[in-house]
Amino acid sequence: MNWKMIYLARRNPALAPEEFPAAWRGHSALGRQCRNVQDKVLTVTQCSRLLAHATPGCSTAYDGVNLLRLRDRQAADDIWSDAETLAIMRPDEPRVFDRYVRDFTLVASEQVLREGSRADAVLVAFLHKQPNVASAHFQSAMEKADAAWPDASCVVLNIVEAERPPGYDFDAIVEWWFTSADALSHALQAADLQDPAATHFDALCAAQDSVFMATGVTHRRP
Repeated sequence: MNWKMIYLARRNPALAPEEFPAAWRGHSALGRQCRNVQDKVLTVTQCSRLLAHATPGCSTAYDGVNLLRLRDRQAADDIWSDAETLAIMRPDEPRVFDRYVRDFTLVASEQVLREGSRADAVLVAFLHKQPNVASAHFQSAMEKADAAWPDASCVVLNIVEAERPPGYDFDAIVEWWFTSADALSHALQAADLQDPAATHFDALCAAQDSVFMATGVTHRRP
């Protein structure tokens, strides 16, 4: 099983939206000084909110999504107490984000629903299930999420673990990957979406508590 840590980040309000990706890359570069981060976090994919494309129905309340593939499940716990991380990366977090990273990070298991390229743009849905929907039924239904956007090159389902930071009570995170930001924007406009959650998942998800983000990849490691 593949394990991930996934951020849903807001920038420090002192940064303009256009300044956020570069500030975030600078923060990520500090990880090269942390041996345990290099060992525990196998890949990093920073996805910043698309600013120059039409993305109807998507949130503008957040600035980025980080997808980090982990060595194993234990790494998600160990990283928060790592001495190098606490000394080097944590003090820099308020410069970039509106709060400490631990306060907007979710841990999830990954299931690839459609194999393909994870190229330059990704629509990410943070979904909160309806209270009357059983967890097992919700997960089974989410395994059909690849049908929502047939033009996506790759679709990934992440099932979120039960322990979540306050304000981030999401049950699943779905990634629909597109070949470009233009392709993602076109898919959203062609669907004429005013509320993607209501359109595709209204029987399963609480639309008011779910978040759709249209993003482009602004940094990768390796």
